[in-house]
Amino acid sequence: MAAVPLRPCRTAVRLLPLLSGGTRSKGASLSPGVPGRLTQRRYKKDVLPSPEGPVPSVSITEIRQYLRAQGIPFHDGYSCLHTPSLFTSGQEAQPPPSSSSYTLFIDKTTGSFLCTATLAEGTWQDFQANVELRHRGIPPASSEEPEEDTQQARKDAHSIWDRAVPLWELLDEEETNETKAMFGISLVTDTTLKRFGVRYLRTAKSLVFPWFSPRDATLKGLKLMKMEKKGDVISYVEETLPRFDSYRNLFGLPLISRRDTELVLTGWELDALALHQATGVASLALPRGTTCLPPALLPYLEQFKRITLWLGEDLRSWEAAKLFARKLSLKRCSLVRPGDLQPRPLEALNQGLNLTRILRAALPASHKSIISFRKLREEVFGELVNTEQVAGIKWARFPELNKLLKGHRRGELTIFTGPTGSGKTTFISEYALDLCMQGVCTLWGSFEINNVRLAKIMLTQFATQRLEDQLELYDEWADRFEDLPLYFMTFHGQQNIKTVIDTMQHAVYMYDITHVVVDNLQFMMGHEHLSVDRLAAQDYIVGAFRKFATENTCHITLVIHPRKEDDEKELQTASIFGSAKASQEADNVLILQDRKLVTGPGKRYLQVSKNRFDGDVGVFPLEFSKASLTFSSSKSKVKVKKMKEEKALLAKKAPEGGSGSSKKR
Repeated sequence: MAAVPLRPCRTAVRLLPLLSGGTRSKGASLSPGVPGRLTQRRYKKDVLPSPEGPVPSVSITEIRQYLRAQGIPFHDGYSCLHTPSLFTSGQEAQPPPSSSSYTLFIDKTTGSFLCTATLAEGTWQDFQANVELRHRGIPPASSEEPEEDTQQARKDAHSIWDRAVPLWELLDEEETNETKAMFGISLVTDTTLKRFGVRYLRTAKSLVFPWFSPRDATLKGLKLMKMEKKGDVISYVEETLPRFDSYRNLFGLPLISRRDTELVLTGWELDALALHQATGVASLALPRGTTCLPPALLPYLEQFKRITLWLGEDLRSWEAAKLFARKLSLKRCSLVRPGDLQPRPLEALNQGLNLTRILRAALPASHKSIISFRKLREEVFGELVNTEQVAGIKWARFPELNKLLKGHRRGELTIFTGPTGSGKTTFISEYALDLCMQGVCTLWGSFEINNVRLAKIMLTQFATQRLEDQLELYDEWADRFEDLPLYFMTFHGQQNIKTVIDTMQHAVYMYDITHVVVDNLQFMMGHEHLSVDRLAAQDYIVGAFRKFATENTCHITLVIHPRKEDDEKELQTASIFGSAKASQEADNVLILQDRKLVTGPGKRYLQVSKNRFDGDVGVFPLEFSKASLTFSSSKSKVKVKKMKEEKALLAKKAPEGGSGSSKKR
């Protein structure tokens, strides 16, 4: 039996140069260090807007009140309000709610709008401005000229599309069969491939998936998929035009008719092919797999009364499906739970399983507040079978941390502390970068150092070298770094906790953030807490982060400075500034111990002093590289010292030093 395809991995490998005679972007140059890599200087990077800026939040109540006051008819959808478009010609008649003229969709959470008839989009403030223009008799602008990068990406996409050929039109039948086998689609018929418009680029040995505009069926972009095999492990390298953060293709959308009311969402284009062929149901593939469901796509999913999410075969896909179901409205969503008899759709087709039966067995996303074990039985069994996946995402740079924490899990709160000057921010940036490189959508809230300096640190850690000495490589690494699912809050200095929580909530909805780093808690305790008990204020802030992590299934890493203590003693859990609430609420407590500060030639090491997941605590040494600003362990054997968790001892150990300090060297 063929190897099971892995979830497609995202890399920064450019496929354009593989085209013989292909065109090159204007002003682009081949970067040294990576042969054939096409790069182009870009400065633009999306960041979350500051709440102090010109884009205030809006509630659904305010949106409804405004529409009624302006006499604009609307009706409620699942994720959006539907109104007649401001950008199409004709008067603002009031058709019945089922009318096809309701083509403008207003997001209930953010107020952003999209007109599916003209593809005009913008913020809630843009919508209000256009309403005012219409009242004055000035026609609103329906679209803007695409950016230069977007225009160039479309030209490149057309060039590739013209060179690609349908698989069934390859002259050699043996080559066709080998190509299908390479991508695991031997059972996918030519009829299905033709229906979805899939082509093959021979020069790059890649499948080509088109992105057609839902308005006029013009080619807006494409995705190329190339198979790589290392030993028995198969992975798929993807490249998109335009760049990944601007690629919003719901693959298969042009095939959806207005009469379709049921839909299956998949995380992979090949899964959509298999599903449609085996069941005949409408099926779409999300552009970024299980990483993100951009809110800009929600209007295109409003017509469906039932949506089934079948995103993959692992627990990470299962968690993503539950997160996406919240955006889509729980009451209309069902989820296919991963399991041996319910793999991803393409693998189910290859194994001869009944895909229709699997869809019928999908679980409703919503349930009552009280539930019986019978409803949880299969999910509990799934966690027992997939213990490695339940443990979370492994760190690639810190394998010793995996031995203690087992992995990075959603919904947890991690407290991180260390002495002043020990390198807390530098370590935690690499700790988070490691996960971000594996597809964990990360939001950074750095209140102590500005984002430019933080990004410089992380870019150096990403490249594992000093780019100051090799500026000719900057564009190459910056392009690859830009493709990471990494976002920054634009705060600096003391901030109100409510403002920070609101921004985090916005990020979770817009970018499907699953890891938030807050550096550090002391900057949450701003001027508004000067007149109240600081310990009570800290307890409130920690409780707010704990609640946010649980309700949004989002991991929060919170940096807290330690209290002032004797420098000769190692830090312990009780050394965390404030009351005991922080360590009590935390699922994990990490301490960066720095013996260099007191012993000179001593070493830094990381101590896990609390681990709620399975109780393992211990320490392992870290070696800091000044050139790459990394704490990653060297290739030499690093021993992890595990310690018994003695809760009674932790409370009494303050005079003696850190937890387990007597067992250290």
